[in-house]
Parts: sequence; structure tokens; C-alpha cells
Amino acid sequence: METTSTTTGARAHARAQAAATSPYGPRLPARDATDLPAGVHSDAVLWVETVGPGGYVARRLPCGATVRLTDVDGDACANLLVYSARNPIERLNVADTVKVQWQAYLGPGALLLSDQGRVLMSIVTDTSTRHDALCGVSTLRSNTEKYGAGDVSGAAPNGRDQFAVAVAKFGLTRRDVVPNVNLFKHVRVLEDGELWFDPAPAEAGAFVELRAEQPVYLVVANTPHVLDPRPDYIVTPLGIVAWRGSPTTRADARWSATPEAERAFLNTEDARLEDDE
Repeated sequence: METTSTTTGARAHARAQAAATSPYGPRLPARDATDLPAGVHSDAVLWVETVGPGGYVARRLPCGATVRLTDVDGDACANLLVYSARNPIERLNVADTVKVQWQAYLGPGALLLSDQGRVLMSIVTDTSTRHDALCGVSTLRSNTEKYGAGDVSGAAPNGRDQFAVAVAKFGLTRRDVVPNVNLFKHVRVLEDGELWFDPAPAEAGAFVELRAEQPVYLVVANTPHVLDPRPDYIVTPLGIVAWRGSPTTRADARWSATPEAERAFLNTEDARLEDDE
């Protein structure tokens, strides 16, 4: 039997691994996918992937693209970061996202705002409405204390280190990992200010569709929520499908839904016009 101690054996092992069927990872080519959202033509598809428990993905999306994140089995946790692909120093600002919109709870029509007052992505459709913009992501320390381990390559990868690995694909470093939002996990603030994590089971198959209002880097880690009280590392697959489209225009009701939204979209439009000059 060949072993990996020889070039021939290592090649045979690598090819055997490559041939093994895995439910996770990207589907290539993406346009060959058949289980697409209604109305989405295969020619427009940019990305189809399933992120396994503890996994992460990082992808550049063009302006106008829509990405659907699906909680396949009802226990995914999409820890989300977004950066402007034009200039990654502009990135998701969770404090402004909450403060400017006078709303700490994300849902349909909510905007993910940058630190420069522009819209990075907008929530077009949301069948879950179980999200969190307050708690951030797990760390090596928190996972080690809770699960006994938290290394990226271990059995209980932490979200912050997964983010650091992911953003490196865009030339960014750990210093560029900022506070994030979490999709598919429900957190509320109680009257006394305490954060309450909803332990109720989520609906399998719930999804969120986000539209890129400018070219963006989307980074997602599928790791358990930092407030999840369960002692075991439990998180289920996250489905991703992205396709080409157009950004929000002035004719869309979302543009002028609130004075704050209109100002953010105008700021974003102004930046797009600068790019065209």
C-alpha cells in the first residue's frame, strides 16, 4: 500500500481526497446549479456554496449582486462582515448601522452602513428576522473556556480567528476585523439592559437576501453564537447563492423609506458617480 512518504503515494492520497464527495464547499461551475431561487437564471449566478459547521467564506461581489444566505437545517449562525471592495478601509460599522436607523434589530429593509455613511448592503428579503447586531463573535478565549478548544484548525473554531484568516485573502489583517452582525440567532435587550439569547429552535430553510449597493468583500463565518448556552459546539450548514443584479435606485421605495436611508443612499450614489468619472 502506498504511503504519503513518497511522491507517488502523496499524489494518490491527494487525488483520492479530491475525488471524495463532500456536502460542503463551492459548487463549480456555479452556473450549473439547479436548485436556484425562483426567477434567478443560471447565466446570472455568481456563487453557490455550502458552508459547513465551523467554516468560513470570503468573496468579492459586484455592485448590484444579491446574495441569499439560507439556514439550511435551522441552527446556522452567519457571522457577517462587509468591506468596500473599492477601498477596504471603508467597512461595516455596526454602531452606525444601529444608531443611524434608530433600530437595533435587523430585518427587511435594514441597511448595513459603512463608517463613511454609505450603504454597503441592504436586506431585501428576510424570512427569519432572528438576528443580532449587538454581541459580536466568539474568540479563542471564549471558545476555549466553553468548549475546551478554539483553534482555527481544531474541533471548535472561533469566529474572530476565522474572520482573520478570511480577510487575509483580500490583503487585510487581524487589525481589520471589526464588530460584526450575526444572522439567524435571536438576541434582545431586556428592560434592565441584560442581553437575552432566544433558545427557541429556528425554522429550517429560512433565508436572508442582501443586495450589494457597491462592490463589496463579503466575509462569513458559520460558528456558534457567543451567547449560545449549549455546552457542545453546535452549528449546522449555511447555504449561499449569489447572482448578478442592479443596485437600489431612486425609484425603489427603500431609497426614501426614511430620511436616514435616503441620505445613506445618496452618499452611496455620489461615490458611484465619482467612480464613473
